[in-house]
This record gives sequence, structure tokens and C-alpha cells, in this order.
Amino acid sequence: DKPLADIIQKTATDRLDLVASEVDLAGAEIDVARADHYLQRLSMALEPLAAQNLYDFIFVDCPPSLGILTMNALCAADGLLIPMQCEYYALEGISTILNTVGKLHDSGAAARLAVEGIVMTMFDMRTNLSQQVVGEIRTHFPDKIYESLIPRSVRLAEAPSHGLPIIAYDPNCTGAAAYRQLAREFLKRRKAADAAAEPAA
Repeated sequence: DKPLADIIQKTATDRLDLVASEVDLAGAEIDVARADHYLQRLSMALEPLAAQNLYDFIFVDCPPSLGILTMNALCAADGLLIPMQCEYYALEGISTILNTVGKLHDSGAAARLAVEGIVMTMFDMRTNLSQQVVGEIRTHFPDKIYESLIPRSVRLAEAPSHGLPIIAYDPNCTGAAAYRQLAREFLKRRKAADAAAEPAA
């Protein structure tokens, strides 16, 4: 019930603001589903903020489900980052999300939405399964998978319980290094995509 700009919080990280989740979102699934333009509610909330051009990127972190809130995020987004665990069932999940993205795109509900990339997480180089899952994704989506692999890590698992991002909790661990590498790769791809989209002089 408030403008998004009113609930933005500064963080300890320079140039990073956030809008925190809250318990009320549990009931929002039902409320939003009953509202007019129910798939565009988040997009409508983001428009005034996006128009101010205060941020280079606005990330919407979604739960691993395809409920109304996640669908709103998809309809509001320009790009989709798919984090995928290096496990067998994740292979089935990615086909579901890609099918949903296709349907939203074709219907016009998410006309701008494109798959930005696939981030492989919980990678364990000691197991054949992790290697096989990454290999499968590379075979089917060679231009979408990020080269940066996020390892299975105790330090990554510990960080949320301390209320800290891994970069602050243990900036020198392998997990933090992997996320820094992913950030560089993401920015490099975005720069190349933006350059390709610019009209020729």
C-alpha cells in the first residue's frame, strides 16, 4: 500500500539498496490474484522507481515456485537469471520455468522478458553428478550458462544465519570468489548486449 521508494533501505554495501521481504507477502498471493491486472502489479509498482534512473540494475529475488508473486516478477522483468542446483531434479525444473517464460512471452504478459543466463550452484567437483548436470546444461544451453560455477560451501551456508552476504561474512572464501567472478561475467555480458542493441551511427 506504499510507494516502493518509501520502503527502500540503505545497506552497509556502497551503492546497494534493498526492499526487504515481509510476512505480509504470504497473504499477498491471494490478494494479488483477486486484483485487476494481477500479473502486472509489481511492474506497476516498479515503474515510478525505474523512471528515475537511480539504479543500473533492479534484482527481484524469487522463491523457487511459480506462484502469483513469481509470475509478477517475471512479467516485470527484462531478464531472468536462473540459479540451478547441480542435481538431477533441477534439470526437470529448468524445462518448467523455460516453458512458463515462453507462454508469458507469447501471451504478451511479459513481452520484454528474456533468459539472461543460467547460474549453476552447489557445484561439487568431486561428484560425477555435478559434472554431468553442468555438462547437460552446457549441451542444451551453451549460450546461456555462465562459466562461473558456484561451489557447494559451508561458508556460503553459514552466511545467511549471520545476516550477512558472503562478501562481508568471508570475502576470501571460494564461494565469495565465485560470486565476484559471476558478477564480472554478468556485467561483461550486459555490456556486450547493450552495445549490440545500440543503433549504428
